[in-house]
Amino acid sequence: MQQRWLVIWCIVCLAGFHFRFLTRKTDEKYKPPFPKKQTPHMSIHQTTTVFPRTINPNFKNVMKLIDWPGPPSSVTHFNFSTSPNKCNYDLLSPREVYRVGEKLEVIITARDHNGQQKQYGGDFFRAKLHSPAFKAGVTGQVKDYNNGSYLVTFLLPWSGEAQVQIRLIQSSEAVDVLKRKRESHPEKVYFYGYFQLNGTNEMTECNMEISGKDVCTYKDPMTGNIWQCVRPQTLPCDSRVYHIAGGYHKVTNKLEDSLLSGSVTNKIISGSVPPINVSSSSSSVGLTSNLSVCRPGQDSPQPSGFYYGDRWTSFTCLGHHFPEPADALACLKGKDIYMVGDSTLRQWFEYLERFIPSLKKIDLHVSYLPGPLLAVDADAGLVIRYRSHGLPLKTSKTLVSNLHYETAHLAGIGGGPHTIVVMTLCAHFASFPVRFYLERLEKVRRAVASLLFRSPETTVIIKSANTGSETVYISDWLSLQLDILLRAAFKGMAVTILDVWDMTSCHYLPYNIHPGAPVIKNEVDLMLSYICPK
Repeated sequence: MQQRWLVIWCIVCLAGFHFRFLTRKTDEKYKPPFPKKQTPHMSIHQTTTVFPRTINPNFKNVMKLIDWPGPPSSVTHFNFSTSPNKCNYDLLSPREVYRVGEKLEVIITARDHNGQQKQYGGDFFRAKLHSPAFKAGVTGQVKDYNNGSYLVTFLLPWSGEAQVQIRLIQSSEAVDVLKRKRESHPEKVYFYGYFQLNGTNEMTECNMEISGKDVCTYKDPMTGNIWQCVRPQTLPCDSRVYHIAGGYHKVTNKLEDSLLSGSVTNKIISGSVPPINVSSSSSSVGLTSNLSVCRPGQDSPQPSGFYYGDRWTSFTCLGHHFPEPADALACLKGKDIYMVGDSTLRQWFEYLERFIPSLKKIDLHVSYLPGPLLAVDADAGLVIRYRSHGLPLKTSKTLVSNLHYETAHLAGIGGGPHTIVVMTLCAHFASFPVRFYLERLEKVRRAVASLLFRSPETTVIIKSANTGSETVYISDWLSLQLDILLRAAFKGMAVTILDVWDMTSCHYLPYNIHPGAPVIKNEVDLMLSYICPK
């Protein structure tokens, strides 16, 4: 009997050692940048007053990535803020001849509404070189000298006409408001929970964090993600059936409203740089001649590409175009595609479903916007799924049971050479304190690492943030901050960060977080270039 227990004890010890070895090897191969944060268990019925969580000390180094210069002190009058009507730009070192492959440099001088040059930086400018005639565009890289001057550098990627356009997206004073409100008012975007039981209905406010109220706390059993709703007056916490987008709490005063108003936001500034003519050059071929095929782990240069003739040429890799449905279908034949994200990713699902006639959408009888959505081509062995990421999510009334956290969804994917996972995680988090996003990124990164560990042949594509929003609740500056953290979180992993930031900011169409058809087609073609690189 003693020998039998000894054998059992030895087996248990060996199994434990084997598990620890596998875990150690997994962590070494895919070491996350953000140490795992332990979250105490919270019952669904818990009544509590929740105080705002402070940022995890382990995230402080990561926060340095999104440092942004601001005003030396809060502005006391609108006239001291940067004025798009008073700013101007000039050409640095003008030349008589410009050639493809060379660089054009422009100096921006920022001034306030009194016409005085600013003595500090932090203004958020966007620059592009474009040609309406050629349907061409490329972004410029802005360097802040922190003294009211900014250097903009443009690559000249095409021959022919080109003209500079510079916009003041938001002043440094407006950016300061965005940063403060993001961190101090996590509740400014709110949601509703719809409770129902035995013919009684109630609707209460919900959010990622609710302070000072009697709440129902919902902790996802797999991911540990927490969601809270104000406790209904008569119904129990577990009678929550639907999730609904709510609205916006006003968190700005009169001065802050003026700094964020449309009259000074996303405005073209004047300059003394006339349209230039770019000559072709023998070096122009070299812009893309040294590129390799599209593969995971490639870093995007600046700029990441350019438009010409409404077609995007990537500087990251040898992208292809898929002009006919048959081209796209040949690439996707036999593929099992999971899309998890927001409405900007749903646009890719919708494009493919319309573009490929044989791809048939299956009615799953769910709320369309969050999904899940499904399209199938049985003959080609192609399956494409889309579903929204987990809360927070601004969407139409939808069953809570249909809202799955992206980490849990990833855990249910077996993976393999025919499996494609496409994700995006940005817009719905932009209004919340950064700590929420870092905690979510940490979990998603671990789930992706686990998927690649068990199925290294799986293709994982992560779409970057879109441009096209300018409010205190969601703006390009807020999205840019998250986009920087997203890229850092997955750096060094065998995943593709599909860079659409430039693609959505230098096109001729009006700025819109949901870009038009030409942009979507180029985004999807770039995605297909990673799925079918040859």
